[in-house]
Amino acid sequence: MNIKRIVMCALAVFALAITAQAQDADSLYAKDLLQPGTEAPDFTLPSPDGTTHTLSAMRGKYVVLDFWASWCPDCRKDIPEMKRLHEQYGRNIRFVSVSFDDKREAWTSCIEQNNLSWLQVSELKKWKETDISRLYHIKWIPAMYLIDRQGRIILSTVMIEKLAAKLQELHEL
Repeated sequence: MNIKRIVMCALAVFALAITAQAQDADSLYAKDLLQPGTEAPDFTLPSPDGTTHTLSAMRGKYVVLDFWASWCPDCRKDIPEMKRLHEQYGRNIRFVSVSFDDKREAWTSCIEQNNLSWLQVSELKKWKETDISRLYHIKWIPAMYLIDRQGRIILSTVMIEKLAAKLQELHEL
């Protein structure tokens, strides 16, 4: 074998390994999330201005629930893609980000610095102490749900790429 062929084979193996690892994120971190077909639990949570919001009030629209925190590096890495998705689909799909920040200043500062223009809510409690993390079986963040117009989960994932693909699929219908 010549050196060029060896390098190409090594690169192909590396690319497959990276792809397999990325595809495995849901099998590692999303296995306990609520499954498609499950009715999404209702919640009442405040936004930074103190206004309360319920999931049940959003019935009739598709809803993206994005669980995140300002202190989470993977969550912050997903912000540009979530912003892009909101810009692309936000007219027809409601986006709701649920923060696990327990400090108001850190939460609101991250929202402002990143110009997160969709609905932001939080219990302002530590992640494992929140009611919503229990209701939605959140054991890893970021975590995302896509909920249909009837309030049923159609996607649960920790991979923003899967959310993007499902939104594109819905858009094409």
